Amino acid sequence: MPEFNAKQLRAYFICGTQDLPTGKSLPELVEAALKAGITAYQFRDKGPKSTLSKQDRLPLAQELHQLCQKYHVPFFVDDDVELAKEVNAEGIHVGQDDEDISRVIRTVHGKMIVGYSCSTSAEIRLADQISGIDYYGSGPVFATQSKDDADPVIGLDGLAKLVRQTERPIVAIGGIEEKDLFQIAHTKAAGAAVISMIAQSSNIEQTVTRMLNADWQYN
Repeated sequence: MPEFNAKQLRAYFICGTQDLPTGKSLPELVEAALKAGITAYQFRDKGPKSTLSKQDRLPLAQELHQLCQKYHVPFFVDDDVELAKEVNAEGIHVGQDDEDISRVIRTVHGKMIVGYSCSTSAEIRLADQISGIDYYGSGPVFATQSKDDADPVIGLDGLAKLVRQTERPIVAIGGIEEKDLFQIAHTKAAGAAVISMIAQSSNIEQTVTRMLNADWQYN
């Protein structure tokens, strides 16, 4: 099984074709982020703005996984266990409304890192009773335009409360900008997962460096 370390959550990039700036391909953007030093990448391609057909998804995922391997960065697939298995992804991330988390764990146990979206105390409490989850993604911390189906905003106080509630590492997600990184690190979250902050950045190297240099704390 790929080794999981909470430090892999520091600079977590999530991106699919629906998130691309004009004039860039997904492999081009992901490699720029990898060169800049991202610590994890999640292939999340869904929604009406996705430009991929079902047939295109596998070869593109394979290409992106090879790029991540080149830079020794774990490659996650969002909400598609079969695709994750086909490309031998290092990890799978599942949302509350996606595939059943217990079934996912049974399928990939010992083979993949497992991330799970939890944004309320009740969701954390239930998830903490399930073995096999490596980290939680919690948010949206701030309002976001990147996800049409985003949950209600939890804010920094809500994030800090969730971090205190569980011993599992939490990566913050949702509407995060560079100016927010210090405050997010102050909640003792393990890192930030971002879409637009990197995808729309005019200086990806600088953006990722700021993510890496935030005062993340690990037990």
